[in-house]
Formats: sequence, structure tokens, C-alpha cells
Amino acid sequence: MKIGFNKPYLTGQETHYIEDAVKRGKISGNGYYTKLCQDYFENTFGFKKALLTTSCTDALEMCAMLANIKQGDEVIMPSFTFVSTAIAFIRQGANIVFADSYSNNPNIDATKIETLITSKTKAIVVVHYAGVSCDMDTIMSIASRYNLIVIEDAAQAISSKYKGKPLGSIGHMAAFSFHETKNIISGEGGLLTINDDRFINRAEIIWEKGTNRAEFFRGEVNKYGWVDTGSSFLPSEIISAFLWAQIENIDDIQNKRLAHWHYYHNHLNQWANDNQIKIMPIPEKETNNGHIFYLVCNSEQQRSDLIKHLKMCDIDAVFHYLSLHASDYYKDRHDGRVLLNSDKFANQLLRLPMFYELDVECVVNNIITFNG
Repeated sequence: MKIGFNKPYLTGQETHYIEDAVKRGKISGNGYYTKLCQDYFENTFGFKKALLTTSCTDALEMCAMLANIKQGDEVIMPSFTFVSTAIAFIRQGANIVFADSYSNNPNIDATKIETLITSKTKAIVVVHYAGVSCDMDTIMSIASRYNLIVIEDAAQAISSKYKGKPLGSIGHMAAFSFHETKNIISGEGGLLTINDDRFINRAEIIWEKGTNRAEFFRGEVNKYGWVDTGSSFLPSEIISAFLWAQIENIDDIQNKRLAHWHYYHNHLNQWANDNQIKIMPIPEKETNNGHIFYLVCNSEQQRSDLIKHLKMCDIDAVFHYLSLHASDYYKDRHDGRVLLNSDKFANQLLRLPMFYELDVECVVNNIITFNG
């Protein structure tokens, strides 16, 4: 039987809650299920404000607006990330200053950030790759010294922690994804979290098409109108109802994925050593939410050979990001620095299948027949 890279997991309650949302007579945004989800995230993870969005990209675009990014501002972020991380700020007119990854993991190398700061730097965007935290103590310290805004791209990091603190609660604001490839899903969907009081009121306004509608419905103003920029960032109740079914089962989902992750780690260690392949390390100060299990092959050719081998076994394994600094869209605007580690992960990192119902033993048994 073919094993795909990803398979969305359904708890069985999604369609029940969607039907309930329809019967409640309000399926546009900011209704019963939206509030259930947002209250859960605020109460469980300690976010000062949580706002569901139609995608993580939308949440990142809201971050760029809230940070007041303007033409010519500089934003520091890793090159090894998805295009949404950058394009949210490009749309506001920012110049992206790409940073390299560490040599031993794809996260932004916090020791290199300070050298990239100029008088035009406005924000630092960190990406918690594979749900494993960046060095947030160092990054927040740098941001404090230079009065910069820190935005966490926590698309992959639901439920992960750094020194006991939930990711998405450390920076000034953060963005999460509930795309069907993530741990908990709503098909498409995202979440903006705000941890700095100065951004909360404006976040609600931007979320609601630039109006103070949310304040009006809470009875805080006697009318509402157009007061700021914004867009229709909030999802429908149908998306929120689907997400609520996932939230109710989040502990079970996370535990299952972590069990798969540890099976990979425990059973591939010797094989990886024999083939000069590095496996995803167990985090030390951070937690791991089982979002991704990756290998770093010793060459691009070895990765291609392993992908072909697994394909012959009816198993899909895939590479991940291409370095954004070398992309067709941005390479002529990049400052020319060579980002060796970002390019290494772009060329050599391989993701193994990871989903709730995965037959992880079958995948491992087929991987260890590869020698290359």
C-alpha cells in the first residue's frame, strides 16, 4: 500500500460541528466557534490576544501591518523558510535581509543577527523550523537593545515550548498555520497571536477590514466605521468549527505524532551513521511537537537517490524549502552574502512521511534497505 508524505487526520466531529455552525444561523466570521477557538488559545498558551485568520500568510501580513513596516524598512529573517514569511513584508515595501541557518539545524543563526542590523532595521522574523524553537533569549535580548519588533513565524510550532514558554508567546506577535499539512488543521487557516498590549486594539481593527466593528459589538463604541487599513482576514465559522474538532483532540494528535517521531529517531540512528546521514536531533532546551522528522543527506545526489529508492517502495519523501535569497524573485536584490548553511539544507534536507495514521515501522523498514 502506498504511503504518502501527508494525510489529513479527521477526528470524526468536524462535520458535526460544521452542521451545528450552519444551524446557529451565522456562518460568517467571529461567531460561536471562532470565539471557542480563540479563547482556547489564549487560556491554554497564555497569548494576550488570539485572532483566527484564513491562513498563516494572512496572519503574517497582519504582523507586517501592525509592525508598521514601510517602504525601505529592513526586516531580518532566515533564508531557509517558506515564501510567505518574506512576501508578507515585501508587500509593505520592506527590504529583506536574509540570515543564514546554524550548521546543525535550519533555524536562524542568532549569533549572526546583530551584524545585520542597520539604522533601517525595523523587525526580526524568526521561524521555528520543524516546531523546534529558535534561540529566543538571544533574539529577544538583541531586539530589546535595538528597539526592534520580534515576530515568530510559528507555522509549524503549535504546542512547542522554549524553556517552558509556549512558542508564539515570546515575541511581540506570532503567526500559526492550520493548513492540512500541519498537526492540527482546518484545511486552510491560521492564527495571529499578540503578546504586546500596544498592538491588540489595532489588530482587531485590521482583522475586521479596518473598522472598529469588534468594539461596537462589545458595546465599547456606539457606532463603527472605517478607522484604519485592514482586510477581511477572519475565517468563516465553517473553518472555525472544523478547527474546534481538531483542538478537542490536540493532545491525542500530538502524542501520536511524537510517538512516530521517536520511532524514527530510535530506529534510524545506526543506519544514518552507516550512511553518513544526520538525523534530526532531539532538542535540548526546547520541546518537539512531532511536526517534521528530517534527515540531512551528505549530498544532493544522495538525497535524490534516497527519494528514488523510497518511491520504488511506494513511499513519498520530499525535500523542503529552497533558499529565498537565491530565488528568481529576490536574487538580484540580495546583498550577495553567501549563506552556506541555508543552501546546504535546501540541497540536502529530506522530510520523511509524518501523519497520525502513519505506518512508521513500514517506512523505517524500507529506509534501512538503502545503502548509499
